[in-house]
Amino acid sequence: MSHPHPHAPAVSFDGGDLDCGSGLLLLIRKHIDPLPRGALLEILSTEISVREDLPAWCRLTGNELVSQASTGKAVSFLVCKGALSERAAAQALPRAQFVATRSLVPVTIPGRLPEAAPAPAITPLSVMGVGSWPRPRWMLQAIHEYLEGRLSEDDFQATADDAVRLAVEAQLGAGVDVLTDGEQRRDSYASFVAARLDNCQLIPLTDLLPLVDDPAHFEQELRALDVPAASVRHPAVFGPLGRSRPIAVHEARFLQGLTQRPVKVALPGPYLLARTMWMECVSDSAYRSREHIAQDIVRVLREELADLLAAGVSMVQFDEPVLSEVVFTGARNQRSFMCGALSEKGDAAHELAFARDLINALTQGFPVERIGLHMCRGNWTPDEDACLSGSYAPLVETLRTLQVGTLFLESCTPRAGELGILRGLREEQRVGVGVVNQKHARTESAEEIEARARQAITLFGKERVLLVPDCGFATFADNPVASAQIARSKLAAMVQAAERLRR
Repeated sequence: MSHPHPHAPAVSFDGGDLDCGSGLLLLIRKHIDPLPRGALLEILSTEISVREDLPAWCRLTGNELVSQASTGKAVSFLVCKGALSERAAAQALPRAQFVATRSLVPVTIPGRLPEAAPAPAITPLSVMGVGSWPRPRWMLQAIHEYLEGRLSEDDFQATADDAVRLAVEAQLGAGVDVLTDGEQRRDSYASFVAARLDNCQLIPLTDLLPLVDDPAHFEQELRALDVPAASVRHPAVFGPLGRSRPIAVHEARFLQGLTQRPVKVALPGPYLLARTMWMECVSDSAYRSREHIAQDIVRVLREELADLLAAGVSMVQFDEPVLSEVVFTGARNQRSFMCGALSEKGDAAHELAFARDLINALTQGFPVERIGLHMCRGNWTPDEDACLSGSYAPLVETLRTLQVGTLFLESCTPRAGELGILRGLREEQRVGVGVVNQKHARTESAEEIEARARQAITLFGKERVLLVPDCGFATFADNPVASAQIARSKLAAMVQAAERLRR
């Protein structure tokens, strides 16, 4: 087939009348991600706005718009993945034609959810991580190749198994009581879900540019991130959400094969996912509103929660750090700390009530003593000044009404305010108290940790206290806030403090 460009494309597809905000970028990602750098992609479009939006997307993502030409009613764009100067290194690929459709997966809703199975108990003063662990460099490479379609499912999982073994070995070496798999298979603590759910796709943050009200301001925000925005991916929903495969059950089963100790699995909470997955011009092809998509988010999370508890997981932790964004953002909006939460929000009281209702709908009927919730004030940078700050005062009433058995809360950082404000929590709620700051390279002494833990014991009683870092050590895969050596050292100091407290 002839083409109107100075170079022949490796791959071509017809985007029809889709604009960048209603699905064209999803199709571009589908076709360009598997290509090697230097390979050429031809995009045909009849939508006039693409002539302005596509060059802006290319500039922001580091891809090169080589040429464009009219071909009857359509315009043909030739885009190089990366720079055209890299073309010589690209492998020769056969020319292919793709149909411009997004394949919807039929959604099946299970009947009766499985019952929870017995699990090892998590005893008072147990030491554990919040969830994430720094990934080895080769694991980071595998994540990127997998998300871009250049690494098979089997090869990715085999690589991740090795990374999990290292994370578990480090935790066992430190002496922790409860293990996580370090979230080694995930690109971030939240967005990974999009790669597991039906009718959802992960796209780089840069692809959101045409979707926001103020593209220039959003582009400025992306350039200010500590991690390249093109490497941070965001979920885009283009059809009814379904769960034809597990989100994290496979992670839990592999972890359980490595230890007899209690295991914890973290998942993004329903409010966080509702704020990140609802994007007008994309999600509205399948959902009427954020509240509408939230119903399916709760459903798929309930399915996952049931399977995790049936697998014998001791603790399922839902991450809801956006709760702090609701009450602490003011003139200096910290949108980037979540690398999400892009949808509109109401006033704090409305948002907290919405979050409470979603979380309680999710946990209803399950054993709440095996369900936890984690929140923090931002963990994308070790810079304390760049993260949110504020006491728990505006959040206590919401936290006490959540039907979860354990709250994992940061308290080591001064940004969290006084621990005593949490005295108002329900007496049956356990508190995972942050006793080390994962952002600081210095390992706190066992004496410091013990003193913080004793303050918590005075407030809540020994039976209600668990010991954790303020947050994960590598919330975003490409942007860990600590090294594996520092993480292990901090956990080991926590274990020493716990042993002294038990004595």
